[in-house]
Amino acid sequence: MINDLWYKNAVIYCLSVATYMDANGDGSGDFQGLMRRLDYLQGLGVTAIWLMPFQPSPCKDDGYDVADYYGVNPQYGTLGDFVEFTHGCKQRGLRVLIDLVVNHTSNEHPWFQAARRDPQSKYRNWYVWSKKKPKNAASGVVFPGVQKSTWDYDEVAKAYYFHRFYDFQPDLNTSNPEVQAEILKIMGFWLQLGVSGFRMDAVPFVISQKGANVTKAEEQYDMLRTFSQFLTWREGEAIILAEANVLPGTDMKYFGSAGERLQMMFNFEVNQHLFYALATSDSRPLVKAMRLTKSRPATAQWGQFLRNHDELDLGRLEPKQRKAVFSKFAPDPDMQLYQRGIRRRLAPTLQGDRRRLELAYSLMMTLPGTPVIRYGDEIGMGDNLALPERNCARTPMQWSTEPQAGFTKSDHPVLPVISDGPYGFQHVNVADQRRDPNSLLNWMERIVRMRKEVPEIGWGDFSFISVGTPEVLVMQYSWRNNSVLCIHNLSGEPREIRFALQAEEMPCILANLLSNDHSQPDSSGRHSILLEPYGYRWFRVCGLDYLLKRAEI
Repeated sequence: MINDLWYKNAVIYCLSVATYMDANGDGSGDFQGLMRRLDYLQGLGVTAIWLMPFQPSPCKDDGYDVADYYGVNPQYGTLGDFVEFTHGCKQRGLRVLIDLVVNHTSNEHPWFQAARRDPQSKYRNWYVWSKKKPKNAASGVVFPGVQKSTWDYDEVAKAYYFHRFYDFQPDLNTSNPEVQAEILKIMGFWLQLGVSGFRMDAVPFVISQKGANVTKAEEQYDMLRTFSQFLTWREGEAIILAEANVLPGTDMKYFGSAGERLQMMFNFEVNQHLFYALATSDSRPLVKAMRLTKSRPATAQWGQFLRNHDELDLGRLEPKQRKAVFSKFAPDPDMQLYQRGIRRRLAPTLQGDRRRLELAYSLMMTLPGTPVIRYGDEIGMGDNLALPERNCARTPMQWSTEPQAGFTKSDHPVLPVISDGPYGFQHVNVADQRRDPNSLLNWMERIVRMRKEVPEIGWGDFSFISVGTPEVLVMQYSWRNNSVLCIHNLSGEPREIRFALQAEEMPCILANLLSNDHSQPDSSGRHSILLEPYGYRWFRVCGLDYLLKRAEI
């Protein structure tokens, strides 16, 4: 039944095994360490864990250069450890999503090694080759300023190979039916070991035509339907959460008009305009982005997020808008990346301002879709700009004031633990915040719990209520005869707003879900609410007896 779609009202937590918890003291996180933190994750209230790549890899790109799709990197443990991990998650009611990186492999993958050595190998056509360097080799690079070409010459193969990303990540020829069959085999393998789905990396590139003679690449959307059908046959509840930074208007092609393709996609359009709203206190472009991405099938869902493991991509913003965000949140060029994004974590981006952090998370939690939290952001972790590219925001989890933040017993962690400044582990860690009832961590637990008790956001339809100022965003969600109101003041100044609910609503109390600050309508049915700087409110319309009024389908 449609009501059984778990991802419609979930809270997803993203982490890297390598930087979460080290149990064996070698400096790298591992599955045994992660298993010891499952009770923490259950206590935080998240419903699903998304794991970044953990398969065998040279780790030149944080594991996204996969060298074996059917194994576990030995520094993280064994397949047995992985199965114990998924079993531990199941015991705690946690689902597991893993990264599916099939746009490219590592150049050390046996497939590529066989392909480059033997033109007659079946793996030769699993990659994309050209005898001559295409004229457009310098176009379409994903990492400007770091990457110069999408075609490189291989001395062994005596040919050029295509790579949309780094030169050590040759693209798979995903148009090849044998490659597509292998992708299904990979998915089936991990489903059998207990996962509930996949975060598919770089989906537009996976389904795009590739080749030296391709002048205008077309997306092969039916490939997504094949993936989805396979998931449904093997495991009915399994999903694909797609990384697809596409323009509004094309997203329905990824979902499918009847929801027959992808189940979830990250909403990059809303994410980028959300940061513009936070930078300028202007909600209007954000409202436009939400309206542009409102349409989706009943079974489809947006993944809403603030920061992830990559740069904060601002490429969809207009140049003036992007400049405004850079000026506010990344004024130093060293804080910027690839000529389009910000490489900072959320807390330092917002200058460590608790009010703004709460506002940002409250806003993200109440956007239409499923919220996705990145590890460490629940305690306000910082970044290390001395580390190259995106590694600055991928430092180990800060558990306590013990040496190496309680992450490892080794003196040489996989990446340096943040130990200096206001975001050092001596000041920002789980143990201290657990003991403080007013900490960001305890606030996050409360907001996660409340978000799961407001299914209208995940399931319902939304509309906007105009209050005469673009600095205040008022959203109303309706679902099954019930309604909630989410209000956010994007300004650093207090704002008083007055409004009436939609015509079909009888004048009634707005019951505050986060405090005792309820709102009663005046004689004309209008509400007057005073918002502090960066203030937010979650109201349930007409009281807390909503469960008695909830309609069935």
